[in-house]
Amino acid sequence: MVVDLSRALAGPHAAMLLGDLGARVIKVEQPGTGDDTRSWGPPFVGPDDERISTYFLSCNRNKESIELDLKSDDGASVLTRLVRAADVLVENFRPGVLDRLGFSAERLAELNPRLVLCSISGFGHDGPEGGRAGYDQIAQGEAGLMSLTGPSPAEPTKVGVPIGDLLAGMNGAQGVLSALYERERTGRGRVVRTSLLSSIVGVHAFQGTRWTVAGEVPQAIGNHHPSIAPYGAYTCADGMLQVAVASQGQWSKFAGLLGIAADDPRFADNASRVANRPALNEAVEAVLATADRDTWLERIGAIGIPCGAIRTVDQVYEWDQARSQHLVTEVEHPVLGGIELPGSAVRFSDPADPSSETPPDHRPPPRLGEHNDSVRAWLDGVDGAAPGAAG
Repeated sequence: MVVDLSRALAGPHAAMLLGDLGARVIKVEQPGTGDDTRSWGPPFVGPDDERISTYFLSCNRNKESIELDLKSDDGASVLTRLVRAADVLVENFRPGVLDRLGFSAERLAELNPRLVLCSISGFGHDGPEGGRAGYDQIAQGEAGLMSLTGPSPAEPTKVGVPIGDLLAGMNGAQGVLSALYERERTGRGRVVRTSLLSSIVGVHAFQGTRWTVAGEVPQAIGNHHPSIAPYGAYTCADGMLQVAVASQGQWSKFAGLLGIAADDPRFADNASRVANRPALNEAVEAVLATADRDTWLERIGAIGIPCGAIRTVDQVYEWDQARSQHLVTEVEHPVLGGIELPGSAVRFSDPADPSSETPPDHRPPPRLGEHNDSVRAWLDGVDGAAPGAAG
């Protein structure tokens, strides 16, 4: 069982991922107001007397909700009982807040030595700036991501989703799974820590080694790859498409299709093409302008070059391929009725029988306090059991 003390996105996303994998997740919320994201909108949906934030719906499926004032005696008492019964606790308070509430890592370990504590912060739990509040866009800027994103170095741009929060949630869930696996051997829990800062820096990938190894500061160059060409977004007669020419063999095929001399000294190898990207892009787009996007996607795909359209979000959820991957999941919400949510990215099947896979049975995000009574009744039945035994 997972106790979700988190709010906003990073922690709730981590807890939701664990719920997707089958964990029971009990979300603890502030009485009357709940998770901050319950008020984040528009858009809101539902009746006028119970407007529901679509932001909240995006990161809280497969959870139960109980309202607790953690500063009150009752709230502290119920949380203590939850901790004793839990396998995992997820929190993303600012560093030090959980300690002040009386639930430091040491205290949690005393209550339940088998507990895995997942603690997500903005900039880390220690270090000279460890106490800073963590907000995704601030972290994107501080961690260098905005300097890599956008049309030019003069226009640093955030990613279109809160990627620092989402990555931190993924890293938190991954760390929890590793700690639970270790617990099978040691019988003891762990503290798993991650942050928005570490999660963004952790995916710098080749952009990071451009600096740490080559001493080159990466900069934003729009929709083109900094190390491969042609690789990016190109304009054709009626819109844009993307193409990825990642090998010399692919370049020969692509150049032949477009009627560009593959052995032109400016374009003869990848390093030359990167160095002469403006001239290369001009030559590519001059040919692409002669036909519409669908025609070019068909022609480029037919010679085995990776290519694709640039879809809007509504087009993605209407796409047969996305639906075939269970990336749209239907749930029955107690207020909204049947709704569709983004689905889990993970699928499971028996290797001997691929058809054994069954679509996951997700539950809708909870109403605030929807499980107040049922969670307390459940605790009445498990109090006194060994720590973690009820999970």
